[in-house]
This record gives sequence, C-alpha cells and structure tokens, in this order.
Amino acid sequence: MIRIGIVDDHAIVRSGLKQFFSEHVDLRVAGEASTGREAIDLVRTTELDVLVMDLSMPGQSGIDALGMIRAKAPDVGVLILSGYPEEHYAMNLIRQGASGYLNKECEPSEIVEAIRTIALGKRYITASVAELLAQQLNRKTDAPPHEQLSEREFQVFLKLAKGETAGDIAESLSLSVKTVSTYRTRLMEKMGLNSNSDLTYYALKNKLID
Repeated sequence: MIRIGIVDDHAIVRSGLKQFFSEHVDLRVAGEASTGREAIDLVRTTELDVLVMDLSMPGQSGIDALGMIRAKAPDVGVLILSGYPEEHYAMNLIRQGASGYLNKECEPSEIVEAIRTIALGKRYITASVAELLAQQLNRKTDAPPHEQLSEREFQVFLKLAKGETAGDIAESLSLSVKTVSTYRTRLMEKMGLNSNSDLTYYALKNKLID
C-alpha cells in the first residue's frame, strides 16, 4: 500500500485527487495540506511514501517547502503537480530534490504511474523533462540564467520578482535581511540584471510568475 500526502491550496483539487486515488487498491491518502508550511508538518507527523505537491500556494509555496521536506523526510518521494509547464520549473526542482514533475494538464493515469515509480525510490522523468535534461547536458553554457541559480537564490529571485520586500523574504525563509541582500546581489550578477523591476520583467517573460 502506497501512502500518499496531497498538498494543494484548492480543496476541490485535493478532493478530486483523493477520489481518483481511492479507485486504485494500492493507493491510500494518508493526509492533506493546503500550504507549504502544513506540508512540512504533514511529513513530520504522518507516515508517507509519496507527497503530491502543488507549487503555487499562499504563504510558503511548494518551492519554499521542498528543501525543508527533503531535510525532515529524506525518504519521502515528492511529486510536483503544477500548473506551470515543465520547461519553467522542472529542471530547478529536480535539482533541488523533487522526485518528479508533472503538469496538471497530464493524463490522470500518468499521476498514478509517477506515484508508483517514485514509491519504488526512483525518479519519474517524463519525455519532455528528459529532453530538457539532454539539452542542458549538451549546452551547459546556453542554459537560461535562472537555471544557473542555487536553490536559495532561485527562491529569493522569485519572491523579489513578485514584489516582496527583503524584510518579507527574510521572514518567510527564516533568514536575516542582510543575507537576503547578499543573495539578491549574487543573483543579479549571475543573471546580468540591475533592478527588481528587471527581475519582474524577466520572470514574467519566462512565465515563472503569473
């Protein structure tokens, strides 16, 4: 029996997934969460094999929660189920420890296949993500600037692009304002950008934020 945690801020999505998983004898939903923070609590308090998690949630997003989940529950597989296409986030998140990435447009049967694969301790890589991986290996230097950021830099970049202040970011990521400023300087250098509005423009143009 594969024990699943569902993390999504929409009750209708959680309910739909729960109903769908109940039709499979080897799957059981052991817990639910609606924010990244609740997801961290869920993996701490509940025996899970695979966490199916959205990215875009209020407060602490799936991206923010992933590192903490990896630290607190290294054996739990994490399947990202997101509305964003693979090319926007999959590479960064798989590098950060996600076990698989699916777009919400995928066939429901593919979610089950991914869960079963991840429960065996493997990664679930779709054909399109495999293609992105191959491209990245072939042309390391041509990778988009945001793919060259570290996990923390990527988190800070997304928050700055959404208009959050250094104080807000420091609080949500449990960092000091000085550390956030250091990350900002470093990521600006790596991306060749000069201002927060440049970051926002870049993130919108590359469809990393809505």
